[in-house]
Amino acid sequence: MAKVRAKAITVAAVTVAFGLLVAALSTNTIARWGGDDNSRASDGARAPEVPLERRITDFTAGLDPDGDYREPRRAERQDVADAVGLVLDGHPDRARPLLADVGFRLRTLTDTGTGTGTGRRYAELSDRTADGPGPRGWARVYVDLSAPVRWSVQVPHPVSDADTERLGARVLLDSPGGVLVLAGAHRRAGDDDAADAAHRTDSVFDAVCDELARRGLPGVQIHGFADDSAPGRDVVASTGKGRAGRPDARRLATALTARHFSVCRAWVRGCPLEGRDNVQGHRAATEHVPFLHIEFARSVRASDPRMRRAVAAIGTVTGRWAKDDAD
Repeated sequence: MAKVRAKAITVAAVTVAFGLLVAALSTNTIARWGGDDNSRASDGARAPEVPLERRITDFTAGLDPDGDYREPRRAERQDVADAVGLVLDGHPDRARPLLADVGFRLRTLTDTGTGTGTGRRYAELSDRTADGPGPRGWARVYVDLSAPVRWSVQVPHPVSDADTERLGARVLLDSPGGVLVLAGAHRRAGDDDAADAAHRTDSVFDAVCDELARRGLPGVQIHGFADDSAPGRDVVASTGKGRAGRPDARRLATALTARHFSVCRAWVRGCPLEGRDNVQGHRAATEHVPFLHIEFARSVRASDPRMRRAVAAIGTVTGRWAKDDAD
């Protein structure tokens, strides 16, 4: 009988010890993903709850063609890109010093948006100067922390291509495992098209997209065009310079057509706005990574129901990227 009691006590002790170990590991995980900057475990437990789409559009509402833009130095671009890589690898504490050195902050947010509220947690990498009188106009990055990151959505011309920032936010929220890379300035800010993120290799936006391509993450880049730039078309779908994304582009075009969009397929015929000079597309082609360059007519972006259908169509591809890689 004594042996039985001793055995029961031993089992109970092991069970308690295991429970304490799990709790400690959980606390450590929460501490690593604190709510803001170098927050401790107590901060991480109450990561701010925000409607992420509105947070993004509130930020882009301040972008202006006459706004400030400072071209980042190579080391600054690389520090942000390296920090994004560390976040993707689950090392926020190592990312924070790099970000602090270039005036960025790392926050953790929980999406609670009405209608699109996912309840998922996202890391936000943002430029501190955006809150001050002299913003540099660099990028913002949002990383889904709920699942391994498998794909990206890129918005190089927010506000300039009206409502592409809304489309990008909704694409991020629609499928798990995504990264949103958002340009931090209006396309016309700065001198000599310095802030044109889709056609410059000396931007933070491009450095982050390079890091994602280097890791083999497929991406969809969202643009917008005036209705009379491609009469009779709602969407221009292209893989830019590369060919690796052709199967995904076909799936997307089929999904868009099924949702009553008229699609010009650049791999079938000549289309306007094919994005063959897009620098992120060039890097993806070099890495043999799928890259989709998608242009939406203004009439699509101006209609909330049509925008929802467009996001659902893109989700057939981003969802597949997440699922296929997970399998």
